[in-house]
Amino acid sequence: MTPGEAVSQAKNAQLLPVYLVAGEERLLRDEVIGALRDASLAGGVAAFNEDRFTAGEVDVEKVIAAARTVPMMARRRFVLVRGAERWDAKEAETSPFDRLAEYEASPVDSTCVVIAASKIDGRRKLALAARKQGFLVVCDPLDDRALPRWIIDRFSAKGHAIDRELAELLAALAGPGLSPLDDAIERLSLYVGPGTPIDEEAIATSVARVRTDDTWALVDAVGARDLGRAMRTLADAYDPRERGLPLLGALAWSMRQLARYQAALEAGASPD
Repeated sequence: MTPGEAVSQAKNAQLLPVYLVAGEERLLRDEVIGALRDASLAGGVAAFNEDRFTAGEVDVEKVIAAARTVPMMARRRFVLVRGAERWDAKEAETSPFDRLAEYEASPVDSTCVVIAASKIDGRRKLALAARKQGFLVVCDPLDDRALPRWIIDRFSAKGHAIDRELAELLAALAGPGLSPLDDAIERLSLYVGPGTPIDEEAIATSVARVRTDDTWALVDAVGARDLGRAMRTLADAYDPRERGLPLLGALAWSMRQLARYQAALEAGASPD
């Protein structure tokens, strides 16, 4: 199950009794957990119907006992276990994951149990059952091809339009991690104002002090083997406070545009 599918289930109040939310992308994990929590506790008193645990600091039997507790003045309880990967590091006669797998085989429908981990051994009974029965939510980092679509959808949800090329530029400037990207998207949204499209000037102003004109000038100077002009352009564009990382991202984006252009020419497209 994707994070989007889990969030959609939560919004439609179609909750499963157990979710295994695993993956190294923390932003996705937190969004899924937040959506499941809100849906579970909707219409009830959260203080009476929510339990949060950290693996390694609590016995798994306490987690199961909380899961089997009857809701109080609510339709459903919410039980969260964070850092479940810590249980993988401990050797025990009976693994906490095996006990949770036993619980999952006969769960309490009035409780939504969420087990969150940055990674989990796929050979565990719980992990095997989660994959087979569809309660595993995979929150892995997005690859380079998926990032622009994620950025476009994120802006769309905030009421802004952005071209795919600019979405690719933003991904190159902010890096592949979703948390820095989400922060950049929030800053851009506040900067341009409600309903305003995102343009290159906004990105250069509020995300990184790198203009694509500078990167194209640098690429052009290198292509012409003009070392002096290349170094002067680099000196103007380089910001030591950012260690040149946004500039490097913008240069990579520029080279991708050139590669696409060359591929299009070879495929028979006109230079225009």
